[in-house]
This record gives sequence, C-alpha cells and structure tokens, in this order.
Amino acid sequence: MNIDSFTLNSLFLSIVIFLPLLGSLVILALPKSGDDKKLPHLMALIFTSVTFLLSILMAISFKAIPEHAGKFNFQFVDKFEWLPSFNISYHVGVDGLSLPMILLTTLIFVVAVLASWKTEKMPKTYFFLMLMMQTAILGVFSSLDLFLFFIMWELEIIPMYFLIGIWGGMRKEYAAMKFILYTALASAFMLIVFIAMYFNTGTFNYIELVERGKPFVNLGLSVQIIAFLGLFVCFAVKLPMFPFHTWLPDAHVEAPTAISIILAGILLKMGAYGIIRICFGLFPSVLGTANTTVNIGLWIGIFGTINIVYGAFLALAQSDMKKVIAYSSISHMGFVLLGLSAMNHAGINGAILQMFTHGTITALMFLYVGVVYDRTHTREIAQLGGLGRKMPLAAAFFVAISLASAAIPGMSSFVSEFLVFIGAFQVHPYLTAISATSIVIGAFYILWLNERVFFGEISEKWKNLPDINKIETFNTVVLLLVVVVIGIYPALLTDIINPATKQLMMIIGI
Repeated sequence: MNIDSFTLNSLFLSIVIFLPLLGSLVILALPKSGDDKKLPHLMALIFTSVTFLLSILMAISFKAIPEHAGKFNFQFVDKFEWLPSFNISYHVGVDGLSLPMILLTTLIFVVAVLASWKTEKMPKTYFFLMLMMQTAILGVFSSLDLFLFFIMWELEIIPMYFLIGIWGGMRKEYAAMKFILYTALASAFMLIVFIAMYFNTGTFNYIELVERGKPFVNLGLSVQIIAFLGLFVCFAVKLPMFPFHTWLPDAHVEAPTAISIILAGILLKMGAYGIIRICFGLFPSVLGTANTTVNIGLWIGIFGTINIVYGAFLALAQSDMKKVIAYSSISHMGFVLLGLSAMNHAGINGAILQMFTHGTITALMFLYVGVVYDRTHTREIAQLGGLGRKMPLAAAFFVAISLASAAIPGMSSFVSEFLVFIGAFQVHPYLTAISATSIVIGAFYILWLNERVFFGEISEKWKNLPDINKIETFNTVVLLLVVVVIGIYPALLTDIINPATKQLMMIIGI
C-alpha cells in the first residue's frame, strides 16, 4: 500500500465521524429567515445521507481477518497526539464489533431526519443538535483512547437533553432532567475508573491496556472487580438494565418521534457496546468462575433474564402505544445481557447481532407510533381501533414490523435471539428457559397492540385519516428491507462480527 492510499484510508473514518458535525455547523450558519424554510431539513438530510453512504463504502472495504491473524483487527485507524504530556491521543478505528454499530448509527440518523421533516419549531437548532449528537455517537463507537471515549460519551448527553427538553411532550422538562441525572451520574463511575486506570498504567490507550496485561492486575482481583462493577453500572444505566431502567419510558414518551427512534435505535446500544468493549475487553480476570469467587457471568444472566421477562410483562400492562414499545425495548435489550452472560461464541455473536437488529426494528416501531399520533393526536390504545380501514398500508407494514419484533423465522431478530438462546442454554439452561417465556408474552402484547389499534370497529372521528405518506413509506421499506435481508442472509453481518467475537474470546481466555 502506498503512502497516498494509506493516508486516505486512515482519514476515512475521521471523515465519517466529523462530517455530521460539519453539517451541524453549516446548518447553524444558515440565515434565520428565508423563502425556503425546509433548508435546514435538506442540509441535514444531505449530510446524514453522505455519511451513511461513506459508512457503506467503509463496510465494503473492511477486511475480516481470521482468528489466527492476531488479537486486533482495527482498520481505518487514525491517530495523532492530542495531549502528549498526559499520553492522550486522538485514536480511532473500527473492527467487527464497532462497524455494525457505525452502520446502524448512520442509517438510523437518515431515518430520523426524514421522520423530522415536519418539524417547524426552531429547525436550525433542532438539526444542529441532532447532527452534533451523531458525531458524538460515532466517536463512542470508534474511540480507541479511553479519554476520547469519555469525551464523546458525555457530548452525546447534551444534545439529547435539549432535544427532549425543548421539542418533547407535556412533561418534557421532567423527562429530560431524569435522563441527564441518570446518565450523567452514572458517567461519574466511568470517569473515576478511567482516572484510576491512568494513574496505575500511565495510558488511556485501549490497545496498550489490553496488550500490557490489563489495568489494575498488579493490585489484585478485588480491585479489578470494583473497577469492573463501576464501569458496568455506568453502561447498564444506558442499556438500560433493571433496576436502572426507569428513565427510559419517561424519555421515550416525552421525546418527539425522531428522537425516540435515535434513543431506542442507537443510544441503548452504547451501553451494550461499553460492556463488551470496555468491561469484557479490559477485565477478563473478573469473568467466569475459574478465577473469581463471584460468578459475574451468572449475575449478568440473572439481570438479563429479569430485563427480558419483567420488561415483557410491563409492556403487556401499558395503555399508551409508546410505553408498550419502550418497555419492549427493555425486554429485548435483556437478550444482549443474556447472550453476553454465556461468554461463548454463539452467545456473544447473538448479543452483538441483537444490538443491530433491535436498533432497526425498534426504530420502525417508534416510527409507526409517530404515524398514529401525527394523525390522531393520541397514543391511548383505548381511544384507537379500526385504523387499518383508513390506513391499510400502515396497517400492513405494522403487522410486518410486529412479526419482526416477535422474532419469527425470516426476520433478523429470529437469528439474533436464536443465537443467544443457543449460547446461553449451554451455560445457564434454567435462565434460558425462563427467558424463553418472553417469546409467548412478546407475541401476545405485540399482536394485541395490532388488534386494538388497527383492527376492529373504527370510531367516527377517525373516518378521514390519511394513510402513510411517501417519506414514511420510504423509511419503512428501507428498514424493513434490512430486517428481512439480515434475517434471510445473516452472514452479511456475522462474517464481520465473527472475527471480533473470536478476538474477544481470546482476550478473555476462553
């Protein structure tokens, strides 16, 4: 590889990360008034679409390296000294764990911009915050320096707080404050552990920390367990894991549709990503039964099972469409924890794949909650019914999305949950059996939601409802196509994920 091509290759990821930030600044520079009030929307669509296309090109260029080729397969690496006196670098790269998350992020933001097309309240500020948040999220999934990881993690919180607090519903201030209190306080654990890690090792470099023999190894296992748990709590709040989940339903209910799509589609995955990349990658001695008096994997499995079953029952009890989907997200993210608790190839593969599949499916679910609310101005299920008579295309699509959420064969969620069950059953058969009951519960609440909203008798006040428009149809077709293609041919993602899973298992020592 010549020098020119190497320079282009190493800068490519940084361009993907910071292109949305450039777009946010362009939007901020637009005139306050003008004939074309959709100019901020158009600029946001252009920058997010180009970012998505570049991420596709990056995925096509990505080369999966077999297990024997080494521990790390980070590509498109870009690094330069940032604060050399503290050994802090701008250091980014992608592997089979982060690349699917980058693809998911860039795709969901295009959908979110299109879902925001009718936004009229301060559109410049709205899209400025949205695109700034995209850069922060992409930075989280790409950072190989823990200081940079923390900065990007914190930068994501600020735009989300304002997007909920300004453009949200009746209790938007309460929901936004609850979101920032939970996530900011949890981040304090991350900061404390990262600073302690730096004073113990002298570096924030993730690869160096893994290759040197992990942080705190000289201080004994008890210190490593404390550090592991501190980071795990931070990431568990974002996931969210029971009992740290209560911020999520409030945030979802009050957030506008597009922000709910981003929140469920991407932000929850940041928590799961942190557990895999940071907790599992840096503290392998804490995992498993051979080296510890506490079986961390078992406890992760227990909390994952609680998430799955408890979340499903809570979804079943809701009277608000958005709350049904919000609690179903808690349930489905429990599968990530259950898969990780197995600490085997199938379980970890299924967990990573579940992160991607849940992101696409739950984005569609929230999109259709927005469709219904936009036309009826209510999310109360008891006030709806029979909408499919006036919205047949919306009803047909929602049935398809519901089947995907229920993990029927042929949909991507079936593959990810099946892998999780295979991996978890080998290690935690009883927890897996309990978790499997959510399949019945989930199918019940999602099909019951269909029946109560789109079927049955229609009220007189819904007689003139319009069906979904072209933008909503486009969003649906794109995301549903991804769900079906991955469901039929999961190797498109698993071929990327597999080497990263094997490398992680080598680090853990399995």
